[in-house]
Amino acid sequence: MGREAVRIGANTFQFFTRNPRGGSAKEIDEKDVAAFLSLAKENDISSIVAHAPYTLNACAADAGIRRFAFDTMADDLRRMEYIPGNFYNFHPGSHVQQGVETGIDLIAEMLNRILNPGQSTIVLLETMAGKGSEIGRTFDELRAIIDKVELNSLLGVCLDTCHIFDGGYDIIHHLDEVVNEFDRVIGLERLRAIHLNDSLNTLDSHKDRHARIGEGKIGLDAITRIINHPALRHLPFNLETPNEIDGYAAEIKLLKTLYKD
Repeated sequence: MGREAVRIGANTFQFFTRNPRGGSAKEIDEKDVAAFLSLAKENDISSIVAHAPYTLNACAADAGIRRFAFDTMADDLRRMEYIPGNFYNFHPGSHVQQGVETGIDLIAEMLNRILNPGQSTIVLLETMAGKGSEIGRTFDELRAIIDKVELNSLLGVCLDTCHIFDGGYDIIHHLDEVVNEFDRVIGLERLRAIHLNDSLNTLDSHKDRHARIGEGKIGLDAITRIINHPALRHLPFNLETPNEIDGYAAEIKLLKTLYKD
C-alpha cells in the first residue's frame, strides 16, 4: 500500500488492519515491515492511520460482540508496534438501546483494559454522524470517554468532515466556531488526523454518506478552508471518498493545488 500511496502522490495513508467486516489478520512479515519503513523514509511518508474493522463495537449489548472488539483491538495494537509512533482509529460504537451513558462506560472500560503505558501507538476516537445509537456524534460524548480512561494521554481524535457535518456542526459557514468548540471541549492537542470527505447529505442529517471532494453538500470552497485552516493544515488528511485509485490520485492532485504553502 505504501508504494501505491507514493504512486498517486500521497504522503500519508490509511489502511484497514484486517477485513473491514472483521476476521483474522495476516501474519506479520518482518521483511515487509522493514521494506515499508525504508520506503516511508525515502518518500517522506508522514504518520499513517490504521483503521479498525467496522464490526468492532466496544459498547454492544451483546457480550460476545464486546469480546470480539476487545480481542481485535488488543491484537491490532500489538501489531501496530511493528510500525511505532502511528495512529489506530476506531468508531466508538453503538449503544443499541442501552443509553449513551452506558455506552460511554463500556467503551472506556475496554480502553482501560487494553491501553498500556509502553505502547507508542495513539488510539483515535472518530467523530460520528449520529445515525442510530452511535456514540461520538458530539464533542462532549468523546470528551466523556476520554475523561473515564486512565491512560488518556494515549488517546486522540480523528475528525471526519462528513460525519461532523451530518452530525450538525456547520463547517461551511462556521468553521472557526466549530474548531474553537472542539478546542474548548476536547483540546486541539488531541486532534491528530482528519478524514477529508464531502457529504451526500445536508447539515444535521445524521446519514453518514460520503461524497467525492467538491461533489457534495459541503463543497469545494469549504473543503479548501478546512485544509488551510491554521489549526488543521498540519494534520494528516485521509480521503474516504467513494473512489477507485485513479479518483484518489485526481483528488490528491486537486487538493495540492488548493493547499497554500
